[in-house]
Amino acid sequence: MILLQKNPSGKTYNDLIDLCFDICDQFHLCLRKDMSSLKSFDKFLNKINPVLVTMKEESEWASTILDEGQTAKVYYYYTKDENVKRIIKETVNNLYGWEMPNHPEDLSFFKHGEIWLATSSHERECYILPNKKELSKVMGINGIDATVEEDE
Repeated sequence: MILLQKNPSGKTYNDLIDLCFDICDQFHLCLRKDMSSLKSFDKFLNKINPVLVTMKEESEWASTILDEGQTAKVYYYYTKDENVKRIIKETVNNLYGWEMPNHPEDLSFFKHGEIWLATSSHERECYILPNKKELSKVMGINGIDATVEEDE
């Protein structure tokens, strides 16, 4: 497991997003109903809607478990779209920029239904679960500041 020590920004963020879109088949973004008017996100959501898989009301997602009775709208998208990748890279310039109230939050990626990269933007935390080949690709991104924890 890789634990990011510093928020990837600028070119490092762009390179990480490129790698996530290459390796993973889906990503998600969350809208917390308790944090903002969700209508303000309609324009952004419409831009990436062509690759929407589903939206679920959930109390748990890749990086977060809400208190009992609370839910958020969790939007799942396919990654195989260059336009959507460009939008993800241009909307914010750092990984933890995916935070409400300005943007949907907790951008996370999935490979074959399993978490590959999980972000908790407001906690400034991110972990990545790569295989050995992917580990060297992540750590090879210029500017990545991370520690690698061995699997037990």
